[in-house]
Amino acid sequence: MAPPNSSIGSTKGVVPAEWPAQAADVIVDSITKVREKTTRPAIVAARALVYGLIAGVVGLVATVLALTLVIRIGDNYLPGGVWVMYLVLCCVMTTAGLVLLRKANAQPPFPSA
Repeated sequence: MAPPNSSIGSTKGVVPAEWPAQAADVIVDSITKVREKTTRPAIVAARALVYGLIAGVVGLVATVLALTLVIRIGDNYLPGGVWVMYLVLCCVMTTAGLVLLRKANAQPPFPSA
C-alpha cells in the first residue's frame, strides 16, 4: 500500500502522471526525424541508381537493335554488298563524332563586362 502523501498517479506531484506517454512521443518523433534525414536519401539514391542502370541497359539494347535493323534494311535495298551500308554508317557516325568533339573542345564565350 502506498503512503498517503505519495505522488504516484496524481497530477500534483513533481512528475506528472502522463510523463511516460510524453517520453514515448518524444522518442518516436526523434526516431522519425533521424529516419527522414538518413534513410530516405539513401533509398532515393539507391532507386536512382537502379533505375538508371535499367535505363542504360535498355538504351544499349535498343541502340544495338536499331543499328542491326538499319544495316539489314540498307543491305536489302541498296545496290552492292553489305559493305556499302557499313561505309554509309561509318561516314555518318564519323561525321557525328567529329561534330561532337569540336563542340566539346570549343572555348566558352567570355561574359561581357
